[in-house]
Amino acid sequence: MITYARMKNPKLLIVLDMQDGRLEKTKEFGADLVFNPGKCDIDKEIKALTNDYGCDVYIEVTGHPSSVIQGLAVTRKLGRFVEFSVFGSETSVDWSIIGDRKELGILGAHLSPYAYPFVIENMMKGNLKTDGVASSMFKIEEWEKAFDYATGNHGDFKVAFKFD
Repeated sequence: MITYARMKNPKLLIVLDMQDGRLEKTKEFGADLVFNPGKCDIDKEIKALTNDYGCDVYIEVTGHPSSVIQGLAVTRKLGRFVEFSVFGSETSVDWSIIGDRKELGILGAHLSPYAYPFVIENMMKGNLKTDGVASSMFKIEEWEKAFDYATGNHGDFKVAFKFD
């Protein structure tokens, strides 16, 4: 996601995550600045960087309700909020932020079958970085262990199955 965003040549690519290890990896993949919302006031940081203006584009990829609320707060007037997540529960927001106060463009996005050829081609060419994302590889017979590691409790970003 970070390397694709970098391909669009943003003036400043800021990444937010609650896990410092993930933030370090995003720097390797092209993030200019990283912030942990658990350790700082994101609204204050973004406003300081943009002279109280806010983000032009906020892409929500966590699937956590607090990220939606945070994203709507830090997106500038007439900015764009992109929702890319799958949620485990309903999320409520103050819709007046979207219409009355900021006149935001809201875009829903998710992987489509048409995205895969682009992604595969650019991964093979090295344009989309993936080094270290799948931090543990498992044989299919180890599926229970793989699912345990996929929880993130062992510090993994993503896990994958290796077929011989």
